[in-house]
Amino acid sequence: MQAIVSTQTRGEGMVEISLKPLFTMQADTANGATHIGPVPVGYLRRVVFVTGGRFAGERLSGRILPGGGDFLMMRPDGGMHLDVRLVLETDAGELIYMTYVGRRHGPPEVMERYKNSEAVAYGEDYFRTIVQFETAASRLAWLNGILAIGAGYRTAEGAVYEIFEIE
Repeated sequence: MQAIVSTQTRGEGMVEISLKPLFTMQADTANGATHIGPVPVGYLRRVVFVTGGRFAGERLSGRILPGGGDFLMMRPDGGMHLDVRLVLETDAGELIYMTYVGRRHGPPEVMERYKNSEAVAYGEDYFRTIVQFETAASRLAWLNGILAIGAGYRTAEGAVYEIFEIE
């Protein structure tokens, strides 16, 4: 499955970009969040710890190791700046460091449900990420040279992301 973002060619002004499905990821999170409070940049800092989870796709599958986290900046308008760091372990035992930044915002009642760790269905808010990987696994070295994007939603257990390689 491949999604075309732009059908324009270089000669017509824009370069074609396509997306290739990489994996779906379910991140389990600890109950509640650690609230750091207002920090010098003017936002509220909040940390949500990742306790585990799974990812599965045609080329990559495995588990999310406990210990990662989302280091959120809560904007005054209710939106969030995501800053996530995770370690993935493939079913073959290979380790992948995954980082992503993103944005999440929506109507106040939807964002309140998110803060209360309640489910928020896909499309009820804007939940997008830009993803990078690092690995020492020779079989997965191609991950070191790509960028990916993700779109997500929230279940009661944590966030779910659909991750796509940008080709």
